[in-house]
Amino acid sequence: MAGEAPLDRFRAALPAMLADIEALVTCESPSADHAAVAASAEVVARIGTRLLGVAPERIVLDGCTHLRWRLGDGPTRVLLLGHHDTVWPLGTLATHPFDVTDGVLRGPGCVDMLAGLVLGLHAVATLADRSGVTILVTGDEELGSPSSRALVEAEAAGCAGALVLEAAAGGGALKTERKGVSRYRVEVTGLAAHAGLEPERGVNATVELAHQVLAVNALGDPARGTTVTPTLIAGGTTTNTVPDAGGFAVDVRARDAAEQDRVDAAMRALAPVLPGARLAVTGGPNRPPLAASASAELFALAEVLAARLGLPPLRGAAVGGGSDGNFTAGIGTPTLDGLGAVGGGAHADDEHVLVAELPGRAALVAALTEHLRGQGGERPAAGCRSTPTKSPAGSGPR
Repeated sequence: MAGEAPLDRFRAALPAMLADIEALVTCESPSADHAAVAASAEVVARIGTRLLGVAPERIVLDGCTHLRWRLGDGPTRVLLLGHHDTVWPLGTLATHPFDVTDGVLRGPGCVDMLAGLVLGLHAVATLADRSGVTILVTGDEELGSPSSRALVEAEAAGCAGALVLEAAAGGGALKTERKGVSRYRVEVTGLAAHAGLEPERGVNATVELAHQVLAVNALGDPARGTTVTPTLIAGGTTTNTVPDAGGFAVDVRARDAAEQDRVDAAMRALAPVLPGARLAVTGGPNRPPLAASASAELFALAEVLAARLGLPPLRGAAVGGGSDGNFTAGIGTPTLDGLGAVGGGAHADDEHVLVAELPGRAALVAALTEHLRGQGGERPAAGCRSTPTKSPAGSGPR
């Protein structure tokens, strides 16, 4: 980015960035709607092709459309990772329209993570040499990346770093640690009977559910940051029938793999309390933790580059939410998350982006990409995984 100062270049590009964000926000892309996600992918492809001068590969897995740009002829050294699906259903624009007022941009999916996707594309577009850069944009992250996890892990293997374009944490902090995520379903089978005439003949699935909910809730460990939360629950058929079936979902967040394993073993060891009741537990770990050690080296680099760019000092934050950065860290690739837009309200009615922060974030992503791109190494052969690269041990920034 010789000549013009990086921040000045991105400030000048801000109107174009806002127009690109509007194009993505106004093309609604709820994860479960494959047609909507495919349409959104075309918008992303059009924007990226204009900026990068090359069209992406379209990768359709289980009906979901993902995009990949492998730039230059050399091996991939840095992976920029984002997603274009959102949690918002079709029609949300009627009540949450795209808007920019007083420096605040609003619209469904703007902070999670369409603005981050746009600033990442603009950042890479400014590089004089893009060799060694891969941009992967998935379409099912909000569902837990069921079709794209293997793709994410394959693209990250052997890279010097993965830069995740998810929204920043509060106050613009980078996400240097993420909890691992596990999801379960607990199903109870009882025996129906008339609640008034002969309830003693039944096996009450709702009562069994109550026992299991309390048992599951007790598995959390606040001292270790482990949360085990029973969520959606349902049971029974009619108000005068002893329920013969029911079930509930469980959300688990843990800072380390040992805690994930402990909770997993405890979930699978659950046993019925009521005589005659039967229990089935399905699910398990969905995302490994992004440990602080996986981000420490890249965060230190980002601090140096931010100072050179004249940006405010960076902060790191540990967060409970998961992202595809959990997968890249899980295979040993150094990973820095939360490099996308600064704002708030992800998945909420007040979702928003602070417009003034976009140029600085884009400049930081460009500087990180340029630095990592220049590091040596080879892409693993297709279908193979490289030996994981481990960052120095330690708690890292928080």
